[in-house]
Amino acid sequence: MVRFLRPLLRGTTYTRLLHLWLPMLSVAFWMFIDPRTPWAPALFLVPLALIPAVRRGEGVQARLLLTPGETDPGISEAGATSWRDRGRTLLWLELRMLLGAAAMFATVRLPILAFELAQCAWGPPPSSLDQLAPHRAYALLAPLPLLALYGVVLGLGALITRCARWLLGPSAAERLAALEERTEQLLERTRIARELHDSIGHALTVAVVQAGAARAAGDPEFTGRALAAIEETGRAALEDLERVLGVLREAERPVSARPTLADAGRLLESARASGAKVDFAVTGAVESLPGPVSREGYRILQEALTNVLRHAGAVPVRVRVTVGERELALEIGNPLPAGLPGSSGGSGLRGIRERAALLGGSAHTGPEAGDWLVRAELPLS
Repeated sequence: MVRFLRPLLRGTTYTRLLHLWLPMLSVAFWMFIDPRTPWAPALFLVPLALIPAVRRGEGVQARLLLTPGETDPGISEAGATSWRDRGRTLLWLELRMLLGAAAMFATVRLPILAFELAQCAWGPPPSSLDQLAPHRAYALLAPLPLLALYGVVLGLGALITRCARWLLGPSAAERLAALEERTEQLLERTRIARELHDSIGHALTVAVVQAGAARAAGDPEFTGRALAAIEETGRAALEDLERVLGVLREAERPVSARPTLADAGRLLESARASGAKVDFAVTGAVESLPGPVSREGYRILQEALTNVLRHAGAVPVRVRVTVGERELALEIGNPLPAGLPGSSGGSGLRGIRERAALLGGSAHTGPEAGDWLVRAELPLS
């Protein structure tokens, strides 16, 4: 019984009933003008539905009264942008008026019928039921119209809400825009994950290698250089971490500039301080590179150097950066340690390939002629 009566305690039941009643205001106003044509307001809905803003207003009203509190009710608040949208709006307006008339009739006539049945039980019947003889048994029938009213109100409320989701739901263009926005959000999350992996992974790798080398060397001067390198790398990692966390905290907050290939010097110095002998050569002007290409190139170089320090240690590293007319070419190579099998797996190498693919380029990683090579080609356009 409590479950049966629970809808009476929900505000949505009454806001939906109010939504059904509202179109009847225009009918009631028209009845003062010409009571012989109560159907005339339905004709005025045809030109009204052609106005783009009408669809927006109906969407806002439907969300507020039919689905209050729902975060994603499936009802659009955008104006009509096509004839299909206008046609759906017209159908919605006509259907809303029809269901509103049914709701108004039920909420007025059924309570009156319940009262008249009660009159038949306890006194002379009203004029509308004068064919019935007074009898106490009609008292048992009096609640039936109220139960019917309960079902009509709930049923029409659910029906008008379902029709709103169907007729006022997002158009194909709106669904496509929402899908693109969702895709952008997922790409941003993937990019942030790669940022954290590359930056923090590089810093930790450098710190571990430097600390191990300093402990093995036993040279105070070398230990001082190692600690300085660890400090510089850790500070850069903290800056990257703070920037990424800023993106997570507030999506609208302007993001500070990400490092580009013009800042590659600190990566090379960090690798040299860890004991690697870096042979670096650049062809072309890295300052002229497009921002996305230069930033992703920096991360690819960072991940490649991190892998060298993590898996090969202090070995010679050859880095070549070539800025061409149509693409940026990166090549990072180092001797493959004896007994260490080549592998193309790992999240870092997969991240290099994903970064290149997102820009329409390609990346290849793997052993070649006794060396481990990372090659990436990123188009400039």
